[in-house]
Amino acid sequence: MTDGAALAGPDGALRCPWALSTEDYVAYHDEEWGRPVHGDDALYERLSLEAFQSGLSWITILRRREGFRAAFAGFEIAKVALFTDADRDRLLTDEGIIRNRAKIEATLANARVLADWAPGELDDLIWSHAPKTPGPAPKALGDVPAITPESTALSKALKKRGLRFVGPTTAYALMQACGLVDDHLATCVARQS
Repeated sequence: MTDGAALAGPDGALRCPWALSTEDYVAYHDEEWGRPVHGDDALYERLSLEAFQSGLSWITILRRREGFRAAFAGFEIAKVALFTDADRDRLLTDEGIIRNRAKIEATLANARVLADWAPGELDDLIWSHAPKTPGPAPKALGDVPAITPESTALSKALKKRGLRFVGPTTAYALMQACGLVDDHLATCVARQS
């Protein structure tokens, strides 16, 4: 049992406790989570994967990420925006992804919306919601919020622009994953700030 404080990983370095259950998590935690992500397609991928994660564990999505990338044309917005009903039907039978109709349809609809945006517009919108000043480094998992005023504002901004499956919790998970906030624990080896 842990109090949510950083724990020693396989190499002895302290890490966020959620990252220690599998090698996949350790690699994701150390190399990706909390690192800045830019680019419309890259952010569309992260937004889509966070939406698919809703109600599931992140490891379920992480282990199927390559399947998602193959199924959704590498998350290139311009390509996914052209997917047809036949593509949707194909996705609903693809065992390499989560076959949730609402999430698949939201991913396709979001690409169609984003295809009409100017290059860099998604990147600019998301990053405009990064906190102006970083909060204190969390000491334990209990110090990490599920939503923030910034994630609520980001969710509202995305919804107002026509995007789906982007509630405040999903928006905050996106902010964490893409480096808008650094929620690595204060003593975590992966903490950047």
